[in-house]
Amino acid sequence: MVEEDSDSVEETPVETFDVIYSCLRCATNVSNTELSRLPEIKCICGFRVFTKVRPPVVKTIKAI
Repeated sequence: MVEEDSDSVEETPVETFDVIYSCLRCATNVSNTELSRLPEIKCICGFRVFTKVRPPVVKTIKAI
């Protein structure tokens, strides 16, 4: 019977990127994890339409 050493297995940390959404009516920023905790997807103002907030990084592409 071979015993496996549980300390030899290394877990690599998984990077999680939190997506930020903005309410279309009141512009309140809400993260994806906060929305998943609620029983229904709704803002504090009662509106149900969200837009995804774009990151402030601007991508530049070389012309061909």
